[in-house]
Amino acid sequence: MTEFRCSVLLLILTLAISTTGAACGSASSPPTPAVTEAKMVDQATAGSISGRVNFTGEAPRPELLRMGTDAACVAGSGPNPQSQAVLIGTDGGLKNTFVYIKDSFDEYTFEMPTGAVTMDQQGCVYVPRVFGVRVGQPIEILNSDATVHNVHALPMMNQEFNESQPRQGMRTSKIFTVPEVMVRFKCDFHGWMAAHVGVMSHPFFAVTDAIGRFDIGGLPPGTYTLEAWHETFGTRTQQVTIGASSQQTVALTFNAS
Repeated sequence: MTEFRCSVLLLILTLAISTTGAACGSASSPPTPAVTEAKMVDQATAGSISGRVNFTGEAPRPELLRMGTDAACVAGSGPNPQSQAVLIGTDGGLKNTFVYIKDSFDEYTFEMPTGAVTMDQQGCVYVPRVFGVRVGQPIEILNSDATVHNVHALPMMNQEFNESQPRQGMRTSKIFTVPEVMVRFKCDFHGWMAAHVGVMSHPFFAVTDAIGRFDIGGLPPGTYTLEAWHETFGTRTQQVTIGASSQQTVALTFNAS
């Protein structure tokens, strides 16, 4: 009888220890965090923002570029080359303004462009002077001039670089890894050369054309801060609300003051 009791007590004790261990193990295990997958923009409800960037008032006088120190620059640029920092159309449209959505889109994922953006050196100026690129998208830098250039990027957030291109036809590929508006390029051999790139984590940006027009499409519905950046005149911002499948038209204006 005593042996039977011991067996029963041993069984009860074993079950109790097993139950307690399972409970403790369950309590100490951290909960599994919920995984939130980034989503694509629904193109069926996406909207767009288009418009113009204008300049009012007295436009600054174009600056004459003095390229006489390099015969190849003189030959490639043509007579009386002028700075392209300020290009205003006859109706006031402001070219080379970088227009973009300042808001973040962390909940979305976007397809990466398959090709690189080319920044050429033609006639000892950068072409284009202002452009945009996605984070991680290559920039192919080309020297089309029969003279030496060096490409000197001066970012605040990304990695600075300064590389020489001594021969015509040379190419260099570079990638910026974090968003930054704007990154300035210069050439240490030719002080008048300048370019600016907006590095973006999303595709909602544009550069104004010769009459100041821009268009940004594929936006999910929402209220956004639209910013226009110009290398001489600074920035202008405006709040814009995009409804489902709606098209908004805006005007942003700079002046000399």
